[in-house]
Amino acid sequence: MAMKRRPGTERLRGRRAAVLDLRTAGFGLLLLAASAALHAREFTGLVHARHDLLLSVSVPGVVARVPVAVGQRVEARTPLLYIDERIQATEVQRRRVMLDDLSELRATEERVRTLAPLYEDTRKLLNARGAVSRDEVARLELDLVTARGRVAQLQAQKVRERVELAAAEQERELRRLTAPVAGVVTRVDTDVGEWAKPGDALIQLVDADNCYLKLNLPPAAALPLKAGAELPVRFDPATGVAPVRARVNYVAPVIDAASGLVEVRLGFANPKGVVPAGIKGIVDLQEGSR
Repeated sequence: MAMKRRPGTERLRGRRAAVLDLRTAGFGLLLLAASAALHAREFTGLVHARHDLLLSVSVPGVVARVPVAVGQRVEARTPLLYIDERIQATEVQRRRVMLDDLSELRATEERVRTLAPLYEDTRKLLNARGAVSRDEVARLELDLVTARGRVAQLQAQKVRERVELAAAEQERELRRLTAPVAGVVTRVDTDVGEWAKPGDALIQLVDADNCYLKLNLPPAAALPLKAGAELPVRFDPATGVAPVRARVNYVAPVIDAASGLVEVRLGFANPKGVVPAGIKGIVDLQEGSR
């Protein structure tokens, strides 16, 4: 006589089998993911320009002139913006006139040259009885000492005037925004007649002649890299940008606590800005470094 199986038992066995199959499949996926992570050697990062600067003025004032335009390439120390400096220019001119005025100093030096031999001759005559009086010698000596003291005073005054002129010129320079590095002007956010104040980003200057690719790598991939090692960097073929070879410039000495990754920077020359900043770069560590 055949025994009848309970419907509940069959369903229970089916559920257990399904759970076992899911567990097996999940474990297999985990193994595949771990294997893929272990063998993954391609990493993507963003290209950054060596310098990407937002420039502001040092002192507040009215914009008098903006001699540059967006897209213009400038050299270091090129004036980018002028704040109204008419008062400061007048002060510089006044200080320069004062410094250049040597009339009193020259006259006093000539007086010293005249009095010195006269005093020496008079002092010698004093030894001859009745030739000159002591009062005459004392008067000439006092005149000579006074003249020499005035020369020293005027020389010190010229030193102070030179320092004051330099300070006035520096005060005027503060009203000129100059390029700290060579680069291309990519943004101008002010115009003549507008009020500018420190802290306002008025001009953006980008130096893309040298760039770096910023990557965040797992410690196992980042820590073996050494400064100076060369790595190949390629870009999306659709962009038409040719691959480059970059050097490891920086490997962070710490692991980011939030992501568990290590920052790495690869520098490369970029003449004429062939590789645009902001593009994604791909590093294939399987090719190794040289």
